[in-house]
Amino acid sequence: MLVLAICCMSLLIVSLDNTVLNVALPSVQKDLHASTAGLQWTIDAYTLVLASLLMLAGSTADRLGRKRVFMAGLVVFTIGSALCSIAPNLDALIAFRMVQAVGGSMLNPVAMSIITNTFTDPRERARAIGAWGAVVGLSMAAGPLIGGLLVESVGWRSIFWINLPVGLAAFFLTLRYIAESRAPKARRPDPVGQVLVIALFGALTYAIIEAPSAGLVAVLPFAVVALAALAGLLWYEPRRDEPLIDLRFFRSAPFSGATVIAVCGFAALGGFLFLSTLYLQNVRGLDALHAGLWMLPMAVPTFLCAPLSGRLVGTLGPRVPLLIAGVAMTLSGVLFAAFEAETSNVTLFVGFVLFGIGFGFVNAPITNTAVSGMPRSQAGVAAAVASTSRQLGQTLGVAVIGAVLAARIGSSPYRETFVSAAMPGWWVLAVCGFAVLVVGALTSGRWARGTAERTAERLSSTEVRQAAGVGARVP
Repeated sequence: MLVLAICCMSLLIVSLDNTVLNVALPSVQKDLHASTAGLQWTIDAYTLVLASLLMLAGSTADRLGRKRVFMAGLVVFTIGSALCSIAPNLDALIAFRMVQAVGGSMLNPVAMSIITNTFTDPRERARAIGAWGAVVGLSMAAGPLIGGLLVESVGWRSIFWINLPVGLAAFFLTLRYIAESRAPKARRPDPVGQVLVIALFGALTYAIIEAPSAGLVAVLPFAVVALAALAGLLWYEPRRDEPLIDLRFFRSAPFSGATVIAVCGFAALGGFLFLSTLYLQNVRGLDALHAGLWMLPMAVPTFLCAPLSGRLVGTLGPRVPLLIAGVAMTLSGVLFAAFEAETSNVTLFVGFVLFGIGFGFVNAPITNTAVSGMPRSQAGVAAAVASTSRQLGQTLGVAVIGAVLAARIGSSPYRETFVSAAMPGWWVLAVCGFAVLVVGALTSGRWARGTAERTAERLSSTEVRQAAGVGARVP
């Protein structure tokens, strides 16, 4: 339990950093004279680097030692937070957010790998992951309030200070109480695969964010680079004995489903926070503290539902939590898109509560499905793929929703056009929720479990063959 608590501390500072920053966006916009695209980059520069490096961090931790990589991540993340607090302009803030992300990439997937190797009983592991998910809910509940108080009393720069004591405490506790662990067989680095992942994520995000201002012709080369990088990954990775992304994982329907659900669920989260924060402060004219209070109807259900979801996964499996999550998130998106829920306090409250319930139930089944059934030696890589999917989803959610909003608002008065301009973005969130519902139903049945068992057998037999020196791959 102490190990779980220490790992949750790392998740807390990473998650809290995102929720606190969302509340501070309007203040950052005014102080640093940022455009909508600039605000998108303050969020997406972090999540983009995080998504690009998570799988490398997971495999590196399995090879060099999970405790060692975890401690390095805490140091880099804490230093990055300190630099963010003194950023003189928007470009520097974006650059320092990327430094934070380098450290963050060494925290969550490695912590999940430590938890997976600590809690070996499936039911205990599911409950531990439920507690892990509750930390996300805690960060959502505390983040807007803490962020609002700090922004109103001290200024937006102070939101990065809260990472410093938590990061230092987690570092010394890790040094004292967490034992070192490694995978039985070290995985070799895959620099080509890593470069292709960075090219794919970076070019795709740039094309989406910059399209409204630069035009489709200007971003077309970046879209081509993204497609070429994707094709390169699909061609190159299966030909490596120890790839950065083991595409055989995706033969498991539950694992593939968890990846899709993570992208959709966290795309909805990123877009939801982005639209809600701008609406509450820039349209309704609320200060950061009162905007943070308005986020509680979403944050509290997330906090309460996350451990319940973990217990349901441990006793009934992932299907029930995923169905609840999909229905609640879809209803929330439709309420905003079709009925302009933000224009009434009652419907705004209901929409926030529904989204909080949906997101609270979605996280535990993603993580549990991603690591269950996989060989323990590949727990770091499997957890990293799930974490990468989360961060990629949040990156794309902010990029797509922000691009739609910027394109529809244009030079029109912000307050007068925001609700109508945001409507397509809310429909995107409703589609994401519906995708969680459908994919969750399709990938949690008997057929899906059969594919997971066959995939686990192939991966385990490959490890046995590699250890015996017989051969590297099983067709």
